[in-house]
Amino acid sequence: MSQANDHPNINPLREGLSTRAVPQPCSVVIFGATGDLTHRKLIPALYNLAADGDLPPAVAVVGFARREKTDGDFRKELEESTRKFSRQPVRDEIWNTFAQAVYYHQSDFSDEAGYKSLAERLDKIDTERGTRGNRLFYFAVAPDQFEPIVKHLKAAGLNEACEGSWARVIVEKPFGTDLASARELNRVVRSSFSEEQTYRIDHFLGKETAQNILVLRFANAIFEPLWNARYLDHVQITASETLGVEGRAGYYEGAGALRDMVQNHLLQLLCLIAMEPPTDLSADSIRDEKVKVVRSLRRMTKEDVAINALRGQYAEGAINGKPVVGYRAEKNVDPKSITETYVALRLFIDNWRWSDVPIYLRVGKRLPKSGTEISVHFKKAPLVLFNKEATTLDQNVLVIRIQPDEGISLRMQAKMPGTSFRIEPVKMDFHYGTSFGKASPEAYERLLLDAMSGDATLFARRDEVEEAWLFIDPIEQAWHSEKDAPPLCFYPSGSWGPEEADELLAREGRIWRRL
Repeated sequence: MSQANDHPNINPLREGLSTRAVPQPCSVVIFGATGDLTHRKLIPALYNLAADGDLPPAVAVVGFARREKTDGDFRKELEESTRKFSRQPVRDEIWNTFAQAVYYHQSDFSDEAGYKSLAERLDKIDTERGTRGNRLFYFAVAPDQFEPIVKHLKAAGLNEACEGSWARVIVEKPFGTDLASARELNRVVRSSFSEEQTYRIDHFLGKETAQNILVLRFANAIFEPLWNARYLDHVQITASETLGVEGRAGYYEGAGALRDMVQNHLLQLLCLIAMEPPTDLSADSIRDEKVKVVRSLRRMTKEDVAINALRGQYAEGAINGKPVVGYRAEKNVDPKSITETYVALRLFIDNWRWSDVPIYLRVGKRLPKSGTEISVHFKKAPLVLFNKEATTLDQNVLVIRIQPDEGISLRMQAKMPGTSFRIEPVKMDFHYGTSFGKASPEAYERLLLDAMSGDATLFARRDEVEEAWLFIDPIEQAWHSEKDAPPLCFYPSGSWGPEEADELLAREGRIWRRL
């Protein structure tokens, strides 16, 4: 058996009009098919791709899980969840056609016979539906299940493909809990799938505005010449949630906000904001530049952590006028837990472009508003021309809204109408939903389509993941050291976090931008 060609096929009719890779016929095998991710995200995403005409007709979906059920049972459950979670209303005629391509395969993850029968079933589906021997395996399971799955896939010969076909695997986060575990996970997956076959998914990168960052920076001549330490004052990246742990305490107690959000989502967004122009738009050219950013992050000593890294935990309070309990009172949470639900960091990128420009990251649960945004704050213009008419000039701020209401805004200065000379900030605003007249696809839709096309641009590479842990691990170790660990700060639910987080910026005359 030979390794399949993983290069995407480009539709010649669209060549010159679009660089988008065309998804290829395949069978999508979802391990953990009865779980929450499958019902809330994956199947609704596949249905929406079908409804929009983006899914090839020759696609099959095979759910792999332990519980006993028929294809019909599985399809009925998926229809109910898709009607609930789909971004567009489910149309019966489209669902009925889509559902005919959905199958259920019952097996334990450690049952070798289940994988042999899966191989036989996939061969049969290839014949019936024309999926050409292409297989996309999605690990919608906990990382501790990876090893038995990849081991048995390899034993059944499913990790390789026949000539002209391909086999790929999508791995969900978390990519480990520290550098050692990340390397072990990478070793486990690499024992059966090459790096070219492996797609590590981060749904933040599937969001339309995250993808648009490269276009904003490199396709607009007005920004790139200013995108450096000479003109930039600082950058803020914020990810806030009104939600608490919402039944995820078992996972969250072992993770915390730093490992759950900063190590992957926020550092990924930082890479897009800070990277150098790639040589081209190929996956590895872009990912090469992202890795350089993570490698350039100034590593923190224990003393640096005490000054530049803050952790907090939500206490009782109110969200939208409704009282909520503190984290320690949540179900399945240790009453003495020191798990952080809020993180604020001040970090630096030690390269020419970003020399001594502070980057502020914050993420938190039980904050007043849900949203994710990047704000680029430019240095203030000299006041010399207006020192009689104005006592200060606000900074120009470029805001990239990742979610919700994806878009971009620019704050600049303007004279107010009238006889007096009064300067006020004004905002130019762009919204994806209203500007293009169509809803943006969900992140999983784009990422699944890219995996079917063999386009790894928006997926994390092994070295990128490991470099991120090299930066995060010293912070975690400082926070959990037995001696002189920085304190855990508390903040009431419904506030914008601990007061100490404001001091992180205030000591340099800056404030957090409110979403």
